[in-house]
Amino acid sequence: MPHKPWMCCVLLLSSTPKTNTNRLEMESFNTLLIYHWEEVSGYDDAMNPIRTYQVCNVRESNQNNWLRSDFIPRKDVLRVYVEMKFTVRDCNSIPNIPGSCKETFNLFYYESDSDSATETSPFWMENPYVKVDTIAPDESFSMLESGRVNTKVRSFGPLSKVGFYLAFQDLGACMSLISVRVFYKKCSTTIANFAVFPETATGAEATSLVIAPGTCVSNALEVSVPLKLYCNGDGEWMVPVGSCTCANGFEPAMKDTQCQACSPGTFKSKQGEGFCTPCPPNSRTSSGAASLCSCRNGYYRSDTDSPDNACTTIPSAPRSVISNVNETSLVLEWSEPRDSGGRGDIFYNIICKKCLPERGMCSRCDDNVDISPRHLGLTQRRVTVRNLQAHTQYSFEIQAVNGVSNKSPYTPQFSAVNITTNQAAPSAVPTVHLMGATASTMSLSWLPPEKPNGIILDYEIKYHEKGEAIAHTMTAQRSSARIEGLRTGTPYVVQVRARTVAGYGRYSSPADFSTNLKSDPEKSLQEQLPLIVGSATASLVFIIAVVVIAIVFTPGMKVYIDPFTYEDPNEAIREFAKEIDISCVKIEEVIGAGEFGEVCRGRCKLPGRREIIVAIKTLKVGYTDRQRRDFLSEASIMGQFDHPNIIRLEGVVTKSRPVMIVTEFMENGALDSFLRLNDGQFTVIQLVGMLRGIAAGMKYLSDMNYVHRDLAARNILVNSNLVCKVSDFGLSRFLEDDAMDPTYTSSLGGKIPIRWTAPEAIAYRKFTSASDVWSYGIVMWEVMSYGERPYWDMSNQDVINAVEQDYRLPPPMDCPTALHQLMLDCWVKERNLRPKFSQIVATLDKLIRNAASLKVVTSSTQSSGASQPLLDRCVPDYTTFTTVGDWLDAIKMSRYRDNFLNAGFASFDLVAQMTAEDLLRIGVTLAGHQKKILGSIQDMRLQMNQTLPVQV
Repeated sequence: MPHKPWMCCVLLLSSTPKTNTNRLEMESFNTLLIYHWEEVSGYDDAMNPIRTYQVCNVRESNQNNWLRSDFIPRKDVLRVYVEMKFTVRDCNSIPNIPGSCKETFNLFYYESDSDSATETSPFWMENPYVKVDTIAPDESFSMLESGRVNTKVRSFGPLSKVGFYLAFQDLGACMSLISVRVFYKKCSTTIANFAVFPETATGAEATSLVIAPGTCVSNALEVSVPLKLYCNGDGEWMVPVGSCTCANGFEPAMKDTQCQACSPGTFKSKQGEGFCTPCPPNSRTSSGAASLCSCRNGYYRSDTDSPDNACTTIPSAPRSVISNVNETSLVLEWSEPRDSGGRGDIFYNIICKKCLPERGMCSRCDDNVDISPRHLGLTQRRVTVRNLQAHTQYSFEIQAVNGVSNKSPYTPQFSAVNITTNQAAPSAVPTVHLMGATASTMSLSWLPPEKPNGIILDYEIKYHEKGEAIAHTMTAQRSSARIEGLRTGTPYVVQVRARTVAGYGRYSSPADFSTNLKSDPEKSLQEQLPLIVGSATASLVFIIAVVVIAIVFTPGMKVYIDPFTYEDPNEAIREFAKEIDISCVKIEEVIGAGEFGEVCRGRCKLPGRREIIVAIKTLKVGYTDRQRRDFLSEASIMGQFDHPNIIRLEGVVTKSRPVMIVTEFMENGALDSFLRLNDGQFTVIQLVGMLRGIAAGMKYLSDMNYVHRDLAARNILVNSNLVCKVSDFGLSRFLEDDAMDPTYTSSLGGKIPIRWTAPEAIAYRKFTSASDVWSYGIVMWEVMSYGERPYWDMSNQDVINAVEQDYRLPPPMDCPTALHQLMLDCWVKERNLRPKFSQIVATLDKLIRNAASLKVVTSSTQSSGASQPLLDRCVPDYTTFTTVGDWLDAIKMSRYRDNFLNAGFASFDLVAQMTAEDLLRIGVTLAGHQKKILGSIQDMRLQMNQTLPVQV
């Protein structure tokens, strides 16, 4: 049976950019003629020679005529499309034919790694050829009509070898095969979000999504990664992930497909979609692609100024300085500078100098001089100066500075005022001490005043019996005295003051002493505690409570069934999860990455139900059977639950690719990140309401005998109504030991979230509802601290050691005492003593009904847990930070860096003096943020005034 070339049946046209298909080319189309296929030559409309093949052996029975193509290289294509044009004669129009006449033919293909087909190999039968379809015409023709051409398209795949052959089988039709076009579909090269995505062939299945990685166009930078587009089975791009934007110094051009350089005289300071703009005032640039315009001579930008801001200069000196001296105190007032330098962040520094006219020199004042409210970074134009020395000449410089004064090589401009203090009385005498006493005398001593302000002439001692109003006085030339003529065994109140030529100073603080040392009035009284002794014949009565523990399952009550107990995991899926047809699910946006693939937002429209927004977890391409089982196990678990505080499973897609788990969509995402984003913006009742919802969900799981093992705020989802729902039932992380997430640490062959896990679960893997209660206590702490990381920056091993030594987390700022006590109850070491979730729900309900109980707040400086020292909590030591900005970073208030610096609070001495009014003035308006910053400032003050070590 001869081979015949078949050139006409495959169009050898190359692809063009306007189409999403490409043809697979071949040099010839060979045929193997069986039972007289006939080759017919002719010309097309352009007078190009063509050949068609026809067969019409309908009067002979048992027809089996084959036509085979030449070898067609696959070119890495996974799915191939075949377009066939043919005509078929109606069997009814052919007279006197047996019943074997057909009006269909079959399409086959055969894969091969080389062009090795012969006349006899592969064999002319369905196996080894693979049948694609039986092809039937839409219209057939009779003898009286011209042939009507039918066009059919079929596809097959996935293909894996170097190439393939097409074959056509006729089983008794009267037909003509006019042309065959072999092609594949692709997504053409495109630019989206300033990223180039290469030409990409479609996947092996019509529903496949093929990922195409992108690269930023020239002079563009990534905004979010990874850069990728999905090519669907129709050769269309969809679901863009990641994006690029033009770099600083470049702007969008050519309909957002290119980034062109800014022209000279313009600039663009930030990466983004914006366009180049002219240089701000007092700045210039002469080159293209500028990201910054340089300031002109004498003009500057501060470190906190944006490159988009105008350049500014230093202010002129303050005006109209007025001084008012009162003995050794001084009030200074002044007016603002005539020229602010073009800035609004003016503040003032006061430089105090003490002058010695006889030496003709001035030096800085010592630390005893008190300038209130402070001497640096002033925003108001008035200060009070105290504790100056009497009869001394001082010079005060009032500097005007702004945000660029530190950039100028010149000293800030200032106005100076010289004053001389008056004579002042001495300061108060320090504490008086009792040196000895008899029945009628007392011997006293004291230290001179810290600031005598002159020569001490004498001291006045004032004393009176305690409880009496009449006082007596006496004088002493030295800092000691003996008082005589006192009553025996009587307590007295004593005060002392000093006198100079300027008069008396203030009295010392009252001191209580007694004349009778032998009858020590401070003796300890022996408390006589009454001993209540019952009758010797009385008997103790023991009330023995017999508790009968019976496990009774209420009729209809569900009990959790572990899907891993099923021999066939698919059976668990079929029992607990509803199968959804893939046509009902539409992916709209990729919103994250999950354990096994991507997490998307989309829509689901089930028959007879309204369309809803859903979350879709997808299983990544190339999964193993074990990964598919672990992925779907979450659905097998979730499908057993039905509770308003448990994430709801809508269904699964297992019969199409990609495999999906479809759940309800939670608009506000994970609880931990949601709380951090809204720090300080909820009431205590709202936070307790969230905790109550989580506890209710966990009570439901506990009642079903389900142990979660990974209860944490990151695994709680929040919807638009602030309803919290427990999620993440995969448990796969306990099987995947190669995960790099530091949250989970290997322990006895599995991954454990140390900071959230009970001690017995870490040490012995004893996971129970009681260990979930421990984890719930940590979740309570996360909620009340607005998403703070439990145990802060302690390592996992340090956490294990600290918990073993009975350390417990302290109460978060403004945490009600009742809530922290409930946390401590959850963290009891003996698991049988921890509350049940039913008790936790009841306790929270009681607190919500009695809102007044939530107003009792544990002080942030008090410790919690066993044997905790006063400062054994995560108090940042301000001395470890170089700048105020670093300190703000440590307390997670970095958003206010510019507010502090622009207002002049650039040193810890100034920050330590801040009040709530200062915070409000510089723009810290959220009450929660004010409390957090003020609490840290209070800690800073304690550290400045104490030498206690701060333990972290």
